[in-house]
Amino acid sequence: MLTTHDGSCPYCGEPISLAIDASAGAQTYIEDCAVCCRPITVILDIDDDGEPVVRLQSETDT
Repeated sequence: MLTTHDGSCPYCGEPISLAIDASAGAQTYIEDCAVCCRPITVILDIDDDGEPVVRLQSETDT
């Protein structure tokens, strides 16, 4: 299941659009911001209805 997630970079605040593949289930990976090139931690969870839930974090977020 390939979907698109629109969010903003946790560093520079620029809008970003990510292609999300939820078919592999919950996952965490790093994707660089296309504007400031800093590493964004992408956390993908699947809710009870099977819908993807995406959080974008900086390296210092907990």
